[in-house]
Amino acid sequence: MGLLTVKNVFRPGLVKAEVLRLGHDDSYINRFQQNQLNTKELRKMGLPWSEALVKRSMISPNGTLMAGAIALNHGIACHLAGGTHHAHRDHGRGYCIFNDLAVAAKSLVAQDKVKRVLIFDCDVHQGDGTASILADDANIFTCSIHCEKNFPHHKAKSDLDVGLPKNLADDAYLEIVNDTLNKAITLSKPELIFYDAGVDIYAHDSLGHLNISQQGIQQRELLVLKTILEHNIPVATVIGGGYDKDHKALAQRHALVFQAAKQLFN
Repeated sequence: MGLLTVKNVFRPGLVKAEVLRLGHDDSYINRFQQNQLNTKELRKMGLPWSEALVKRSMISPNGTLMAGAIALNHGIACHLAGGTHHAHRDHGRGYCIFNDLAVAAKSLVAQDKVKRVLIFDCDVHQGDGTASILADDANIFTCSIHCEKNFPHHKAKSDLDVGLPKNLADDAYLEIVNDTLNKAITLSKPELIFYDAGVDIYAHDSLGHLNISQQGIQQRELLVLKTILEHNIPVATVIGGGYDKDHKALAQRHALVFQAAKQLFN
């Protein structure tokens, strides 16, 4: 699509241990890295352990942190990974090892680069790990718009949760996203927003249960980023969930937030 150039692509390295510890127990981090998780923990994680998984899991949180820092300087940054919002402080869950959103937000606050952060999560599944890790953090406001009758069955408590009925279609969904985003901004008064642009809301996503068209996803990305731009708040996006055996089609849905960013922030 020509969206990526030498000037706008940045490559993160491995996340520092002290940064990862802001959101996760040292014991869990070490046991994951050394392949010492037990069978139950691996089953919760949902992914087979490998050296490649360790490497990826140590890079992705740093990518979200880098995206947040770039957004503070340039208004927007989009991460080609991230959104691993089911990871809890002491265990992985639902294909998520470390919670990049919680770690990045806590790190930027700890560095005094920002005082108030909003995590606006539009993945079809509730960001239970994010809500759990940040439950007592007054500087970071968690907001999740998700399908109520979907994973995880036991929901955590975000600062603002909106549970959607199954088979919700475009118009009603977009109205809820608009109202919820404006409410979350009013309540949190953020200096930075992390936006989880999960595309598993798609009508034919194998784990979704909503009825949102590809055009509806495109409209959501434009709506969210335009609203944030109008409030003059820096925004960092992550790709979140999306499940399809047709990887090219899935990549095209993930690309919609990048296209919207290019269109609005060029």
